[in-house]
Amino acid sequence: MNEPIATKTINAIRILAADAVQKAKSGHPGMPMGCAPAAYALWGRNLVHNPADPAFANRDRFVISNGHGSMLLYALLHFFGYGLQMEDIKQFRQLGSLTPGHPEYGHTIGVETTTGPLGQGFANAVGMAIAETHLAATFNVDAFKVVDHHTYCIVGDGCMMEGITNEAASLAGTLELGKLIVLYDDNEISIEGPTDIAFREDVGARFEALGWNVRHVDGNDWTAVDAALKLARRSQSRPNLIMMKTTIGFGSPLAGMESSHGAPLGEENLAVTRKTFGWEYPPFEIPADVYAHCAQLADRGKRIERKWQETFENYRNAYPERAAAFDRWIGGALPDFSAIPDLWKFEKPEATRNTSEVVLNRIAKVLPNLIGGSADLAPSNKTIMKGRPDYSAANRLGSNMHFGVREHAMAAITNGMQVHGGLHAYCSTFFVFSDYMKNGMRMSAIMDLPVTYVLTHDGIGVGEDGPTHQPIEHLTGLRAVPNLKVFRPADGKETVAGWIAALTGHGPTCLVLSRQNLPQYENSGLAALKGGYVLADCPKGVPDLILLATGSEVAIAVDAKKRLDAEGIATRVVSMPCQELFDLQDEAYRQAVLPPAVTRRISIEAGSTLGWYKYVGLAGKALGIDRFGLSAPYQQLYTEFGLTADRVVLEGHALLGKK
Repeated sequence: MNEPIATKTINAIRILAADAVQKAKSGHPGMPMGCAPAAYALWGRNLVHNPADPAFANRDRFVISNGHGSMLLYALLHFFGYGLQMEDIKQFRQLGSLTPGHPEYGHTIGVETTTGPLGQGFANAVGMAIAETHLAATFNVDAFKVVDHHTYCIVGDGCMMEGITNEAASLAGTLELGKLIVLYDDNEISIEGPTDIAFREDVGARFEALGWNVRHVDGNDWTAVDAALKLARRSQSRPNLIMMKTTIGFGSPLAGMESSHGAPLGEENLAVTRKTFGWEYPPFEIPADVYAHCAQLADRGKRIERKWQETFENYRNAYPERAAAFDRWIGGALPDFSAIPDLWKFEKPEATRNTSEVVLNRIAKVLPNLIGGSADLAPSNKTIMKGRPDYSAANRLGSNMHFGVREHAMAAITNGMQVHGGLHAYCSTFFVFSDYMKNGMRMSAIMDLPVTYVLTHDGIGVGEDGPTHQPIEHLTGLRAVPNLKVFRPADGKETVAGWIAALTGHGPTCLVLSRQNLPQYENSGLAALKGGYVLADCPKGVPDLILLATGSEVAIAVDAKKRLDAEGIATRVVSMPCQELFDLQDEAYRQAVLPPAVTRRISIEAGSTLGWYKYVGLAGKALGIDRFGLSAPYQQLYTEFGLTADRVVLEGHALLGKK
């Protein structure tokens, strides 16, 4: 390798990043300037990628967990020919540009996952590495390794401070994810100053204790990083951490200072930096030999893909059924749900966590790439796929995951499994613990990933466990997340609809499920896919009163309707398992379910009333719980909080002016 052109390319990455941040008057120049040698060693000498085919199935995955250093990735995508033009670089952090402040999956070609909150990208990378091992175990044979790639991740000091990183690293060590390689940008600087004001642990010793290989290198020397990467690629019994001593803002007057972290260097400092590197080119001008050099390096990936394509064609000839299955998995194919025997059949009252278990296992029989698990609660969440083995270091074919008590990392790891491609991923815990998962769930929604979150023990029905385990504000909080479906079914058939909506729709879905038994309704079913529908209507078709409810409280509404009907009050019950899907229906349908002329409406839900007034209006009444729960048998709690048919009847009388 020609040393001068390597150094020149590294400096081009540094200067371009600094220029873009300066033009935007916003951004983080320090990380790209410090990590440029490592990025060059990785992208130029080790990473298997093909700019001509960014979606190449057997490419290595690359994640920048410290996503504020996005200009490092954008510079690499630009130099290596991913179609990111210089004009895009000049529009860094501007409205509608392909170079937003943090990398965004699905927005910029070559970005493998959205990283913003520190540590999320690290956990995504763990999920990607899990996906690679499962796909490899499923499809590889001795003669053909059609799935054989690495996952690389750059992290910073902030990522290492976040608890999610330790959760994910612990699981990665347990699972012996040897094809996971993490580069630690150890520059010892964070926003407030030197990291030792709050962070003095021995990170290497911590990761060794978690079951990782740990290597220490000079991050300013690309050849040292290159050598460490090659060693890591040969060591596949443990995940690998390469600790790189780097200098934030390398080469600038602000090198090694927190002032180079999150602000432009300034014109004067940029001029000095150019002199330091002997860079005689004006802003956004890159010499032709740098582009030519990166194009030459990119040819390696093109050759590797061509060889893989030849291998796969031979594989297809030798194993046509496996190859066809591979195509289906990678293509995201789904079964014909209408052909699944007895999918909608339920006969007795059941908790929706139980009916979800039934549905999960019926679907699992026809969806082999369904994979997921729980945060140590699978027997209670009912998320075990029967007849399938557990995924582990010893058995990569398993598809029942054990995430351990690691809710925060679990959500982000599941995102990584899903965004990798080839799998349909789900994860599960108690609904109240979704607080710990919230950021990962939000990232699912931002990336439009169809991850399924199975969240059981959905309200005060938890009973004696008390307020710490009784979700009150959670339905409202998750409904506030754009592009996230919150599906709270009332019976088995609505649970089927929830699973179908989760697997076939865009974005993530939360299946919010009960612990207590609920009745089965004759008129529920496919209509639940519209989010809200008329479960029980009055004979004359135009109601005096509309009762809206979800999940467990639908039974209360149905009971109240019987009493109101007996009094001559025409009452309609609307089951509203998913507000988000209902709001997507056309106006005619929504008005047919909730006629505007019928203003006397009551919503019933064992949670915060915030959000229900968009359906019941100012003339209606929202029954719920706007305080924390209590410890008692759940039947007593429903009475204590006024969530009873008697209360609904009284409120109906009040709305109708009856004494």
